[in-house]
Amino acid sequence: QTLNIDLPRLQPYYSAYSPEEMSDVPVVSLSSSQAQLVRYTSTHGDYVRLNVGGTLFYTTTGTLTKHDSMLKAMFSGRMDVLLDTEGWVLIDRCGKHFDKILNYLRDSATPLPEMQQDLEELLAEAKYYLIEDLETRVHKRLTMLRDPCPPMTYVPVLTAPGQLQKILENSKKPVVRLMYNRSNNKYSYTSNSDENLLKNIELFDRLCVKFASRVMFVKDVVGTSEICCWTFYGHGKKVAEICCESIVYATEKKQTKIEFPETKIYEESLNLMLFEERLRDVDRTSAAHAA
Repeated sequence: QTLNIDLPRLQPYYSAYSPEEMSDVPVVSLSSSQAQLVRYTSTHGDYVRLNVGGTLFYTTTGTLTKHDSMLKAMFSGRMDVLLDTEGWVLIDRCGKHFDKILNYLRDSATPLPEMQQDLEELLAEAKYYLIEDLETRVHKRLTMLRDPCPPMTYVPVLTAPGQLQKILENSKKPVVRLMYNRSNNKYSYTSNSDENLLKNIELFDRLCVKFASRVMFVKDVVGTSEICCWTFYGHGKKVAEICCESIVYATEKKQTKIEFPETKIYEESLNLMLFEERLRDVDRTSAAHAA
């Protein structure tokens, strides 16, 4: 079957090749050329010349038929392809991302674009060529761009002596440390102590989420004789401390009592941020006077 068609928009621009590479490539004039629908078979050779929307590509039938896709159907003789008089297979698609399509067919992998628009364009091409795995990967990347994970909060956990001092020296933010170690207790706990210890830890986590942009929160679970104690540092110095444990006397024995002073902890946390702001104001004023 022969089609007499005008293909002006397929005039090749050769953007996929350097001038040196193009010296051996025949120029195809399509102003009023003929193209015909044929079944591509092994008689056409192992090398394939593709004109994708005006951009030229060389590849092999092995690459094009490596994965189940529309390209495999085109170049294994299962469907017609449009062939011009110079032997170029014409594909009526934009050639911008076809190099990524070929790379994926060759290696089952290809670097994905960073920009959302490019990813959407590549997704459309993967859908057109029926390359399902590439479509899935591009779709996952787009989902990550559209619905990014919220910023994560990192909480240092002290595991050796001297680590706190390094944090205080290097941190540009005030520091809140929660020391807790239930196994340090020499006595039995009162009935509400375990619950209150858990409440202290949960409050620490909530403060981390709420104020992580302004305060560095640190957990100390080893190397301390305290069972539950909050310490607040500003400009590398301790400015407040809240000890949540005490010894109480029950009938003929001592017990350890853990308290949950929620209001006091919030108050000291806010005071710490205000203290830091006041010190910054003093530093800016001093710098202005010095200038």
